[in-house]
Amino acid sequence: MRNVTILVTCWFAIGCIPEEPQTNLRDLAPGAQSISLFGDTLFAPPQAEEVRAVHGGRLAIARDIYLADTTNADALIWFGRRTAYLGDYREAIEIYTKGIKEHPRDARMYRHRGHRYLSVRRFDLAIDDLEHASRLIHGQPDEVEPDGIPNARNIPTGTLHFNIWYHLGLAHYLEGEFREAMRAYRECMAVSNNPDALVATSYWLYMTLQRLGLPNEAARILERITVDMDIIENGSYHELLLLNKNELAPEDLLRTGDDDSAPLASATVGYGLGHWHWSNGRPEEAALVWQDVLAGAQSTAFGYVAAEAELARTAH
Repeated sequence: MRNVTILVTCWFAIGCIPEEPQTNLRDLAPGAQSISLFGDTLFAPPQAEEVRAVHGGRLAIARDIYLADTTNADALIWFGRRTAYLGDYREAIEIYTKGIKEHPRDARMYRHRGHRYLSVRRFDLAIDDLEHASRLIHGQPDEVEPDGIPNARNIPTGTLHFNIWYHLGLAHYLEGEFREAMRAYRECMAVSNNPDALVATSYWLYMTLQRLGLPNEAARILERITVDMDIIENGSYHELLLLNKNELAPEDLLRTGDDDSAPLASATVGYGLGHWHWSNGRPEEAALVWQDVLAGAQSTAFGYVAAEAELARTAH
């Protein structure tokens, strides 16, 4: 965090690019999870004691199930997922790496490791994993992916194919590779078969098309977005799309973002609001909003990572 203000000033003054920090995960300090795009050491986001207790109990069960049969791919995946929910992304990556060695044709291993490479800012490795996963699922039937943290209705909204394309699109987006992101999100749209999946894909695809200078195509993405959509868990993405469609005002979203009980939503709203300023020709306002996002604690929320990536590269 200490380098953010300096880098924002640098961004507007001379358009410089920060040096790429050391991101060898094995060289980090004990307990650290990654190095930010500004070179700062990152630890797991804070969790309430009662939340940690719940995740810890579930992790203990998942570990016991895995140790009872270390050849079971499902058990290994849940061991990795439960480990990541407690903020130990490095350990989760190690678990999935072991899974890849044992189950090299299982796309789920690459999907989950790719996701956690995003958490630790290794976008390049995430792209490698998720591209490989996309090749493994080619011509294969899709499957519902169970939720590790169920939503309010306990209805899973994601599938394996969706999550591979979704996270691949995000990895390219964070790298500033917008044409590649567009390709992935087009694939993701084809498997976005419920309102929550549709708004999540539409959100990132809309911004990707804006970055590519395709406002008419971006506007067409908004045509399917309506106020009365039955959204279970992606309310922030839905509201941000309605903001871009001029059917919500910024202050409506800020009320959501100020909810201390929903820090992930706050980071999501902050990044999306900053991008709304950017797309409307207000890059300085966008940077200030993104800087506010980085003042928060949810350093692995996609909105936080996206805000960090914006401030760590030159203006477009």
